[in-house]
Amino acid sequence: MAKKQTIYDVARTANVAISTVSRVLNGSPYVSKATKERVQNAIKELDFRPQVNARKLARSEAQIVAVALPTFTTPFFNEVLKGVKDQLKSSDLDIIIYNTGSENSEESFKTFLDRGIPDALLIFSISIDQEIETRLKNAGIPVVLVGSEHKDFNYIYWDNYRGGYMAGEHLINEGYKKIGMVRSHSKSPVADSRERGFREVLKKNDLPMDEDYFVTGITRKHSGYSEEAGYEAVQIMKERGGLPEAIFCTNDAQAIGVMHAVREMKLDIPGDVAVMGYDNIKTARFLGLSTIDQQMYDAGIMAINRMTELIKSKETSLMQKIINPELIVRYSTKRR
Repeated sequence: MAKKQTIYDVARTANVAISTVSRVLNGSPYVSKATKERVQNAIKELDFRPQVNARKLARSEAQIVAVALPTFTTPFFNEVLKGVKDQLKSSDLDIIIYNTGSENSEESFKTFLDRGIPDALLIFSISIDQEIETRLKNAGIPVVLVGSEHKDFNYIYWDNYRGGYMAGEHLINEGYKKIGMVRSHSKSPVADSRERGFREVLKKNDLPMDEDYFVTGITRKHSGYSEEAGYEAVQIMKERGGLPEAIFCTNDAQAIGVMHAVREMKLDIPGDVAVMGYDNIKTARFLGLSTIDQQMYDAGIMAINRMTELIKSKETSLMQKIINPELIVRYSTKRR
């Protein structure tokens, strides 16, 4: 295999400094015509192919953005990452993805930081405790949070309380009285806010909150935000004495599992049991699933746009964006 030529080889062949080669590669006007030709001839002679990262290093720009997130296999994160990926095409940035895992994601993220600080960080759905806050501030790199909030960092966050409230309000407006909920295993600001909003609207309308209908599935994968957990939650409700008139699920994956379990019991949706999801993943539309839209794809685009601003202009002001949820009504909750 032929030896791969480097910028050092070009500098040696052209008899110039490495910084001069960098200036030529980046189109700097501060190089004489003769020197520029000498460097270009050396590049041609060596068949040198400059790496994108090398050029960016020469410009002292952040070239790698690390994306830390609990998982990249769920529909929710797939949709957010799709927005990130599509917007990268016009951003001149590259990314690496670090999967912290759904359990103990904060501790796993600290381990990631122990391996070395990247040029910039997009942090998805990871709570910023005091230790992480200090380490990020000391690193002095661009940071954008998505799905968590902190007063000292740029963030894009969803109004989860409002989303849970809207889901419950819709089911009440459709006339359902006995309403249950599939909860997640995680005790996080996201999960807690959705449940708090949901319970608040039930309380406001003087509806009972039967804890037999507030159920967590057995499967802990993805912290209980899974089809398996939704399916299991229906089985648990049945064993406790029966199903409610409507079930609110804290994400669409749970709702898909719930719909499968309900139909397996030969029950009608929504005639016997209405099903409400959360996220508005692509599959929800084809299943006729009522849900709460979070604009995940748009959030991914916004995150990359903000990161580009921070890197290019060295922006110091904070962007702290709250995305308002939108109710999407489909047949799974509509009274016939």
